[in-house]
Amino acid sequence: MAMDKKPTESDLSVRFWGVRGSHPVSGPDVCTFGGHTACVEVRCGERLFVIDAGTGITRLGQTLGADAPAHIDLLLSHLHLDHVIGLPFFRPALMKGTTLRLHCGNLGGESAEAALNRLFAPPLFPVTLAQLPATIEHVGFHAGETLTFDDGLRVRTCPLQHPSGATAYRFDHGGRAVCYVSDIEHDELGPWPHEELLAFVRNADLVIYDAMYTEAEYCRCRGWGHSTCDAGVALCRAAGVGRLAAFHVHPWHTDADLADMERRLAAMLPGSFVAREGQEVHLAAARVAA
Repeated sequence: MAMDKKPTESDLSVRFWGVRGSHPVSGPDVCTFGGHTACVEVRCGERLFVIDAGTGITRLGQTLGADAPAHIDLLLSHLHLDHVIGLPFFRPALMKGTTLRLHCGNLGGESAEAALNRLFAPPLFPVTLAQLPATIEHVGFHAGETLTFDDGLRVRTCPLQHPSGATAYRFDHGGRAVCYVSDIEHDELGPWPHEELLAFVRNADLVIYDAMYTEAEYCRCRGWGHSTCDAGVALCRAAGVGRLAAFHVHPWHTDADLADMERRLAAMLPGSFVAREGQEVHLAAARVAA
């Protein structure tokens, strides 16, 4: 659903910059949905949040260009490569005077600094994060806490079942709500939906959900830390969620595969869709009855 007007300060909007899981892909059979790994732009009015720094963050950086905010909050679901590999190629990270705050909640309260410093350093990478022109600040928290930012905006978080853990994020603004629930194993903690996650996403307008596998594939990949459209639909139905955006899709799934998935998904939960690179969703502020 494309934006048809400039958001107001009370509106909530989402733009997808990378929707794949595991690794990026390219080729004529993935052009419709795109091949970059996870990155989502969320705006509460004009206030920018970035979720995850997969290869899709490079396109976001190019689009922001010189108009990038001086301070950017980057919320990491976790630190697996497909969610952080684009970080040193994010254009604002290459701009002196920019401050990037990296928030990470799956390391027991520790920040991502030590882990990212091991990754982005010789011999694995020629440049350290400290050598980037931008200032990098690291914030650690426990998934499940509510993050409060300098401007008073609050973002709720929730722990997810995934190897080494992961964090979900919920944005409430203008009477609307969007939840980012990527990299979750739905079948590892007992009956589904899990009560904590059910409460977390309740009555959201949109849930961005891990749809890595089909049901047939999941039977062979149980325990690998990912989920399916069907599990996402069950969660959304139980929680009174408006729509589901299938996300973190398998790198081997072609445009034809994902179009089939989208038809099934829309039949199960009308208005739902498989996320595409560049796609925007605009949620106008809810009207308050006089």
